[in-house]
Amino acid sequence: MSIADTTTLLAQLRTVLDLTNTEVQIAETRVAQARTEAVKRELTRNAANGRDRAAAIEQAIRDLGGYPDVIGPFLGRAAAAVKALTEQAEPFDEALLGDLALEDQLLDRSRYIKALAVAAKQPEVIALADRLITAHAATVEWLTTVLAEDALGGPAALRRTPLQAATGAAVKLANLPGLWTARSVDRALEVIRNFRPNVDQLIDRGAHAGELAGRVLSGSRDAALAAAEDITRGDGAEQAADALHALRSASGALDPAELPIADYDELPVAEAISAVKELTDPSDIRVIVAWEEAHKNRQRVVSAAQTRLAAIAQEVVGIS
Repeated sequence: MSIADTTTLLAQLRTVLDLTNTEVQIAETRVAQARTEAVKRELTRNAANGRDRAAAIEQAIRDLGGYPDVIGPFLGRAAAAVKALTEQAEPFDEALLGDLALEDQLLDRSRYIKALAVAAKQPEVIALADRLITAHAATVEWLTTVLAEDALGGPAALRRTPLQAATGAAVKLANLPGLWTARSVDRALEVIRNFRPNVDQLIDRGAHAGELAGRVLSGSRDAALAAAEDITRGDGAEQAADALHALRSASGALDPAELPIADYDELPVAEAISAVKELTDPSDIRVIVAWEEAHKNRQRVVSAAQTRLAAIAQEVVGIS
């Protein structure tokens, strides 16, 4: 084995070690975004496995006569902290694409390490590289599936943070075609303000302000949104009404009769899971999960819905 071979191999191992430390910290920050306990456990286990891989990489560096970077874990924490902070101002998909880019780099470098180890006749490093390739290929597949789930309307395995949700909504609003009348947009925005504490400021103008204000002040948020949708649709502003319906769906504010599964609110867990497994439209799955989380919050049902969506997402992106 030449000095050049050793130098290159050690350099790549040190780089992968630094990236792995960042990966571990990111996995730990993602735990708070897990939609279900099963996903939370998976992310926690991934972080632990990442620490094990980091220890194995450190040992490989020592076995080759090198010295691991002792500040690597601290740099990893710092990089993950910066990433977690900056991504809060990004749409959810951009944050996940950043995670995917990191995993792609780890996967590519692990393959390169294997090639270097083969050339240097280092069987233990070859075995380590195979382990890294398997782990990062699985994570790339998982993140690709989560992105596809989000693209299909969710429910993704990870939840958006409140700031990411607001940012994503702003991006979508900016991309909407300018077909709504000012009156329809004003009414839609006024209804959305119902999520703020000052409900009495929800309505300050509009032909039906008095009627809608009465419903808002005398009823719940769900009733207010339903009333706003009815009024807006009655005015012929179908796009604004559709936007309000989507808002009701996403917040779990639909009436049971509006759900895509008949008599869903009366189904026991086993029957609800069976019915969810039959759904084929991602938007229907999203509606069920939003309603479930807002009302009964049965984790087994939510997990089943997420699993069903993951299967659809993997089919869409060609993951077998």
